[in-house]
Amino acid sequence: MARMNRPAPVEVTYREMRFLITHNPNNTTLNKFIEELKQYSVTTVVRVCEVTYDKSPLEREGISVI
Repeated sequence: MARMNRPAPVEVTYREMRFLITHNPNNTTLNKFIEELKQYSVTTVVRVCEVTYDKSPLEREGISVI
């Protein structure tokens, strides 16, 4: 299977808020996704795309998913 290149996360800051725009992971790429989130100290993920992964691993890492 060909490897897909994903764009790097983009951080947007507005006043006291920080947003991290990322690709939509799947269960295969979820561990890498979690590591990226940790690098940015993410505490909450807001899904705006179709659900493509199990949120349990994120919640075990202390990241809430809404």
